Amino acid sequence: MTAAPEDEVLHRTENSVTYITLNRPASMNALTPTQRDRIIALLHTASATPTTRAVVLTATGTSFCAGADLRGTPATTTPPAPTPAPAPAPTPAPGDITRMIRHGAQRLLTAVLDCEKPVLAAVNGTAAGIGAHLALACDLVIAAESARFIEVFVRRGLVPDGAGAYLLPRLIGPQKAKELMFFGDAVPAAEAARLGLVNRVVPDAELQDTARAWAERLAQGPTRALTLTKQLVNASLDGDRAASLAAEATAQELNMSTADAHEGLASFAERRPPKYLGR
Repeated sequence: MTAAPEDEVLHRTENSVTYITLNRPASMNALTPTQRDRIIALLHTASATPTTRAVVLTATGTSFCAGADLRGTPATTTPPAPTPAPAPAPTPAPGDITRMIRHGAQRLLTAVLDCEKPVLAAVNGTAAGIGAHLALACDLVIAAESARFIEVFVRRGLVPDGAGAYLLPRLIGPQKAKELMFFGDAVPAAEAARLGLVNRVVPDAELQDTARAWAERLAQGPTRALTLTKQLVNASLDGDRAASLAAEATAQELNMSTADAHEGLASFAERRPPKYLGR
C-alpha cells in the first residue's frame, strides 16, 4: 500500500516550532515530487503563521535524505511479473529539463532560503545530492555524529542541481566546493563541521533534543528581527556593498516598528530579561 502524502512528510507544531519530518526510511528518505511539494507548502504556511516562530527539518530512520527518488518505491522481496516493455519516452523538447529543474529542486531550495522563519536542519544520517542541499540551505545545521554529506551527482554523470553550485562556494569557497563536487566523496559530520558546512555535531542520541533546544530558543527570540537578519545575510552574498548597506538601513526601519524591538530596548533599560512575542 502506498503511504498517503501526509504520512511521508510528518508535521507538527509544538512550543511555536514547526517540525517537518521526512518519513520514508525504507527508501533512505529519497525525495519524491509529492514530498517536495508538501515541504514547500508547509514552509509557506510556516511563513504566514504568526504562531510559528521557527522550523526544524529532519527525518526518520538512519538517513536524512538520499537525494531525489530516481527509483520510485522500494523493491519488494517478491518481484512483480514481467510486463511488456513500454514505448520509448518522447525526447524532451528544448526547455523541458530547465522547466523541470526550476519548478522542482530549485523551488524547494528557494522555499527554504525564503522562509520567513529561521529554519534549522537536524541531520540524522546520510544527506546526499539534493538531500545535502536541503540541509545546507537551512539557516542552522546540527548533525548527528553518524551523518555524512555527499555530492553524489558526479557518481551518476550529472550536474549538481538544487542550488548546490550556489550554496557550496558561499559556505566553503570555490576550490573546496569543486573538490566535493568533482569527486563525490562522502564528508563525515566532523569534517563537515571543520569545513563550515554544519554548526554543531552531537552524538546521535542527542540530536533531536539539541535541535529542539535550539529551535525553541529561536522561537523565543524577536521573530521579525531574525527574519530581517536572515534576509540581510542571504542578500549580502549576492549584492554589492551599497546595496547591502541600503538593505540594512531599510531592515532597521522596518524592525523598529515591531513590538519586539520596543520590548528589547525597554528590557535593556529596565535591566530585565526580554519577553518577545514574535511581532
